[in-house]
Amino acid sequence: MEHKHSKYLVIRPHRSEYPEPITLSKGDPVVVGDRYEGPEGWDDWYFCTTPGQQGGWVPKQVIERVDGNTGRALEDYTAKELDVDEGETLIGLRTLNGWVWCSRVSDTEAGWVPLEHLRQMQD
Repeated sequence: MEHKHSKYLVIRPHRSEYPEPITLSKGDPVVVGDRYEGPEGWDDWYFCTTPGQQGGWVPKQVIERVDGNTGRALEDYTAKELDVDEGETLIGLRTLNGWVWCSRVSDTEAGWVPLEHLRQMQD
């Protein structure tokens, strides 16, 4: 069965606040920190650290808790956010906890964008 990706129009610009996003490979150890508690309603994001990198936000679905605040990555993951401007067209590949992993149509660069900054387009 073919998976259909959604096309989105950027309705509000977004800029990343994390120039060095955490990047995990499946099986990498992580220390699971605080759960995100902002007003946006982005549930189930945790601030994680892994050796040799700056910490970053990781969705619950990507983490397997091993013991207490230690865990491991269930899949390859990067917290890279995509800087976007109003009017751009994106292809949404995966939606998790209020964010969409998108690929820009113009240059295929990919990253996370808050869903509230996007409007789904009709084909």
